Amino acid sequence: MKIGLLVGREFSFPPAFIERVNELGKPHGISAEMAMFGGTKMDEPPPYRVIVDRISHEVEYYRGALKHAVLHGTYVINNPFWWTADDKFFNYSVMAKLGCAIPKTVLLPQKDYPRDIDLTPESLRNLVYPVDWEGLLDYVGRPAILKPYSGGGWKHVYKVNDVRELLEAYDRTAPYPMTLQEFINFDQYVRCFTFGKTDITPVVYDVKERRYRVEHNYLSPETGARVVRDAQTINLALGYEMNTIEFAIQDGIPYAIDYLNPAPDFERDRITEFYFTHVVEKMANLVIDRALHGDPSQSWPRWEEMLGIGRTAGFTGAIDPVAKERSE
Repeated sequence: MKIGLLVGREFSFPPAFIERVNELGKPHGISAEMAMFGGTKMDEPPPYRVIVDRISHEVEYYRGALKHAVLHGTYVINNPFWWTADDKFFNYSVMAKLGCAIPKTVLLPQKDYPRDIDLTPESLRNLVYPVDWEGLLDYVGRPAILKPYSGGGWKHVYKVNDVRELLEAYDRTAPYPMTLQEFINFDQYVRCFTFGKTDITPVVYDVKERRYRVEHNYLSPETGARVVRDAQTINLALGYEMNTIEFAIQDGIPYAIDYLNPAPDFERDRITEFYFTHVVEKMANLVIDRALHGDPSQSWPRWEEMLGIGRTAGFTGAIDPVAKERSE
């Protein structure tokens, strides 16, 4: 059985991951390599039992090839269908309904549009104009954070204190739909590496210096337990098995502010040697388990089931996320 790794400009993680999978997988007849695509035939299944995807969000051809791979039974981490459809604003809404602490958030129309949209009242007749900027700031509070509704890497993220600053920042965001979010004046901040939905590793993250710190007693037992529980709930609801989830902690309450990171940073020089070794080991064990036991249906989101809507409308109780994953 083959494990394929799909990556972009990464240097330390790919060789270390492939080497470790080959070591651990040898007794099971499992090997790993860089996944290769060069024109995907619709009736030809890929040669991989599992593919780890860390670049299809930037190379659209790969996303199409991965969907085709799922159709032929390949287990893809992360699910390319859900990743294509997902966005941060929807995620905030889902997780607020599931009981996680989420800052107040508003979805905004984009500042500008593609050239083939005629910017006339008829073309945009469904948009309210002018936008009630003061009212939106009243809702989320001041200061607030303006950031893309689907994005990452701290791009187009602005802290604003009033309408003037909000509009100045907003004018620089075309053509991206944005969110306006309550600012959490946090006293602690963690990023959680997640593997297989419920295996959670909270890590101290210094937002100002944008670096990870190895500090194992950073959170109180109570706060740490809630961080892990909420991270498990997020991944189970959204189907992600390789992710980072960010919590801004204010007065002991961990607010989930970012959890659409399905291709998290795994580079040694940024996540520290300690966590790099941890990530390589966890990811290698994850893909071997999925190669031996995985069913692609495991990777689908479960928010409908967890909210008790759709075909599972009879579901009314809470779930134990760890027990849920073990039963799959």
